[in-house]
Amino acid sequence: MSSEDKIEQLSRPEERRAWLSKKANWIRLSAMTMTHHAKLGHTGGDLSSSDILATLYLGNVLHLNPAEPSWPQRDRFVMSKGHCSGAFYSTLAQRGFFPLEQLKTFMDPLSMLNGHPDRNKLPGVEANTGPLGHGLPIAVGMALAARMRNESWRVFVLVGDGELQEGSNWEAAMCAQQYGLDNLVVIVDRNRLQQGDFTENTINMEPLADRWAAFGFAVKQIDGHDHLALYEAFSTVPIAKGKPSCFIARTTKGKGISFAENKPAWHHGVPTQEQLELAAKELGVEVTW
Repeated sequence: MSSEDKIEQLSRPEERRAWLSKKANWIRLSAMTMTHHAKLGHTGGDLSSSDILATLYLGNVLHLNPAEPSWPQRDRFVMSKGHCSGAFYSTLAQRGFFPLEQLKTFMDPLSMLNGHPDRNKLPGVEANTGPLGHGLPIAVGMALAARMRNESWRVFVLVGDGELQEGSNWEAAMCAQQYGLDNLVVIVDRNRLQQGDFTENTINMEPLADRWAAFGFAVKQIDGHDHLALYEAFSTVPIAKGKPSCFIARTTKGKGISFAENKPAWHHGVPTQEQLELAAKELGVEVTW
């Protein structure tokens, strides 16, 4: 897929939807290829979050400059569900932060592409994540720093729904409310599955929107696989002036792959060569790095 292929060249909404869908499916197959190579990974969450990541990075929601990863005025993105690094790395490479060929080294000894993102090794990574419940507190600190410095950049953070069982998220949410951090955007990958089981069989998450609202957030629920709906929603931030924003993105774990959708075993599932070939056929893309 050509790096010169830009969404700005497409004027019609349906063209943009098709373009982003193809990019997201490439991210999916790339992440699965990486997991197949490493024999480790988190396929289900990679697949559920790919449309969100494609919209943020390739739809140019985030104000970034891959040629200058530390550009002071950039928006910050924190991948709190850092175990889904395959999709995250594939997105960063597709956006131009590092060569696509590096994806071949996923989890190899001394690779820049750890199982969890490491900001000291890879351009485009803002925070080391993986232990669940850490990303939102870090993002709140970033948003508060921007407020204290009178800066205009925004902070987006993608969290898993199972991750919300960690109390540190709600401590951070109270802090975000206290300081009225309307430069903070929380996106919940609401795929209803976590390691080993469905979220509702572990801790009932609903009414999730009401819970975020009770913590002072302006909340919208969206289809996490509809690129135009995602783009429109993210373009409205802040949802309400003086309030942090929360988008609950309704997604499907294992999205796009018939044998993985809504299957708890594919939280950690590693595709065989035959399954990888079937996935490529179902997604209608190929990975050539």
